[in-house]
Amino acid sequence: MDKKEQEKKEKDEKEDISAEDLQKQLEECQKLKDEYLAGWQRARADFLNYKKEELERMEGLIQYANIELILKILPILDNFELAEKTMKDNLKRDESVKGLLQIKNQLQDLLKNHGIDEIKSIGEKFDPNLHEAVEEVEPSTAKAMTGKEIESGVVVEELQKGYKIDGQLLRPAKVRITK
Repeated sequence: MDKKEQEKKEKDEKEDISAEDLQKQLEECQKLKDEYLAGWQRARADFLNYKKEELERMEGLIQYANIELILKILPILDNFELAEKTMKDNLKRDESVKGLLQIKNQLQDLLKNHGIDEIKSIGEKFDPNLHEAVEEVEPSTAKAMTGKEIESGVVVEELQKGYKIDGQLLRPAKVRITK
């Protein structure tokens, strides 16, 4: 072998080694790229989950604030209803009184539009999840109040209305039930 052939052989070996090294480096780069991409995707997914949880938490806070406000409005509505219940019929026809009763209706509409429903009580079976029994009355007293025979454990009078918000209890109804 002459010198030229020897140099060519050495040069080819260097190129072969370099090609192998380059292949290894390329594989390492591919591996690192895949690791970085997976890490970035995890970080992005974590951020999106955090963002979603934060929105849910804020919605919960807003709903809690709404509930607090509604609980402060309910006694006002109770007073309107009590005033209307005790008001004489001739007074209900007065224009000024009609205006005040319209405010009561507006409050009821406002609550209804925010997902708040009254709990139906009178004539219903007592449900401790929805009602708070203030008093038990004798069946004879219940008959005198309603004009009909009523079985035990039925609500005969509602002293304070109860309310639900989106199907969950907001305030139980205070009721009288039969023994």
